Amino acid sequence: MSQLLYTGSEWDFALLRNVFSAIEDVALNDLKLDVYPNQIEIISSEQMLDAYSAHGMPLMYHHWSFGKIFAREEAMYSKGWQALAYEIVINSNPCIAYLMEENTATMQALVMAHACFGHNHFFKNNYLFRQWTNAEAILDYLAFAKKYVSACEEKYGSDQVEMVLDAAHAIMEQGVFRYRRPPRPSRVQREERLRKRMQYEEQSFNDLWRTLPGQARDMSADLAFVDEDEAVGLQAPMNLPEENLIYFLEKHSPVLKSWQREILRIVRNVAQYFYPQIQTKVMNEGCATFVHHYIMNTLYDRGQIPEGAILEFLHSHSSVVMQPGYDDSRYGGINPYALGFAMMSDIRRISEDPKAEDLEWFPAFAGKGDWRDVLRHAWANYRDESFIQQYLSPKVMRDLRLFSIRDKTEEPAYTVSAIHNDAGYRKLRTSLARLYDLSTHQPDVQVVGANLAGDRTLLLRHTRHRGVPLASGTREAVLKHIRLLWGYDVTLEELSDADPS
Repeated sequence: MSQLLYTGSEWDFALLRNVFSAIEDVALNDLKLDVYPNQIEIISSEQMLDAYSAHGMPLMYHHWSFGKIFAREEAMYSKGWQALAYEIVINSNPCIAYLMEENTATMQALVMAHACFGHNHFFKNNYLFRQWTNAEAILDYLAFAKKYVSACEEKYGSDQVEMVLDAAHAIMEQGVFRYRRPPRPSRVQREERLRKRMQYEEQSFNDLWRTLPGQARDMSADLAFVDEDEAVGLQAPMNLPEENLIYFLEKHSPVLKSWQREILRIVRNVAQYFYPQIQTKVMNEGCATFVHHYIMNTLYDRGQIPEGAILEFLHSHSSVVMQPGYDDSRYGGINPYALGFAMMSDIRRISEDPKAEDLEWFPAFAGKGDWRDVLRHAWANYRDESFIQQYLSPKVMRDLRLFSIRDKTEEPAYTVSAIHNDAGYRKLRTSLARLYDLSTHQPDVQVVGANLAGDRTLLLRHTRHRGVPLASGTREAVLKHIRLLWGYDVTLEELSDADPS
């Protein structure tokens, strides 16, 4: 039996290094995970709350909404109504994991397995993250964004900057490219942009000279270092319809100054960075939960953690994957940890010990024994919607007691539309997968026209999904922000998704 890595709840950095090495051995040599280099930071609960408030990012520009989130989370935590996450992990290279200093040795082991290897592998290998994010550049970009917004506040006033950020945040969900790659600048443009940003960095370090008599200078050159394009909306081709509202306003608004366009670009890039995470919540958390469960049990089987540690781990793990029933007061929808972990554990079972039902549903891998390869393939090539459609089994549907109901506005009662039979399983799997289609949650609003030769009215079109209109109160509030950024009137028409026009 191997020597125990620890026996109690206390830890120090030497112990964490030893535990990390043992976890790394299982992750790389047994599970064959492929990860970015890891960087682990130990932070306090207040720092964890602060990271919460800024979308989990270590560097972020200032905005009043982040303080509002901090105040709410701090109040909930201090009154015992809500716990804090044990970790936050950043999709960057190196992958940065923040661990709470209040964690016990067992919890530190769990979160290192969960974040440093589960999330890390998923970030590096899933096709959405590979196509839509740049892990090598995100931290440098956030550092630039934070300094840029601060410089704008100094130059133009916090109220002016906040007004632009408020408007951009209001349409952040419509500030991503969903169906085409974000446009990339040419090599010459990238080099020029890098040169000007480096120049800005050098000037910011010598900001003291700006306060000396006779040394005053116009900071607009520093702030407008990306594009001198205040009149771009009157010149550049629009290529309508355009799905990315922030991109359209950034490029074509007749009234925005260069620094305001750059702030829109910052918000747009941050929104695009988070876009893959929105589509892979079940898979990402399921992957990390499956990985930490396998690693912690392997360490126990090797005799490297004691019985007390495995019991502490199982207590925490069971709480994470608990799925309340629909009639439970704690029910808040389907727990992504529970669904993802159940499906990935079931893939292992089907690969190793399939039933007749599994051989019929999953002939490609049932009984083949290669569950590690199957999971790595799924983690790399699917998002939540397609993963559920492809891999959700009848056993998991039975274990989670899933069923489907039909709710028609014109009908006085709900109808149970899918139960646990062959036809019901297939319909239920399709219905559940559809819930993870972003079109069911985010409105399809596109720019379809802009009368630049006349009154400069901007025309937006919302295509209703399954006939659902935009909420009237939210609709008008968001249009107000769009009008501010466009500078002229904005109209919105709504079409049914069945309308051929």
